[in-house]
Amino acid sequence: MKTNSLPFVNLRPLWHRLLNAVGALGLSWLLLGCASEQAPESSFVLLDGSTLSSQQLKGQVALVNFWATSCTSCVAEMPDLMATHEKFKSRGFETVAVAMSYDPPSYVVNFAQSRQLPFKVAIDNTGAVARAWGDVKLTPTTFLVNKRGQIVKRFVGTPDFVELHQLIDKLLAES
Repeated sequence: MKTNSLPFVNLRPLWHRLLNAVGALGLSWLLLGCASEQAPESSFVLLDGSTLSSQQLKGQVALVNFWATSCTSCVAEMPDLMATHEKFKSRGFETVAVAMSYDPPSYVVNFAQSRQLPFKVAIDNTGAVARAWGDVKLTPTTFLVNKRGQIVKRFVGTPDFVELHQLIDKLLAES
């Protein structure tokens, strides 16, 4: 009887090398994917009628928060956003809260005044700002932008504020 058996070859080292190579390649792609993208050119129309461009935020660490008065998570996170702004504003930190296009302007004004929001509040009447920032539809969505105008982190939903504060602190320390 003739058998077609092959000599035993231990494939374990080969698999380990292959998995290590794939893992290293995947990590490289992941790190490249995390490379900061430039914040989009956009113009925020603030409640007082003035405008602020994303270009004007360069040189500061900025938090751009898309929210709505009808969003319960957005309303719930506002005290934490206020505390964050107060904690870091003296070190070159700016906060811009961008109300979504479907939010009635009178509601936004009333909310900002009654809560005494200490940061800039913009109304995105046309939705152009939300589209420029990646077609934001879910609220809250928050972007953290470094001094060079690059998006460092995007939070969909309420951020982990301990993590956010650590990241802001690190970004403010950069030259």
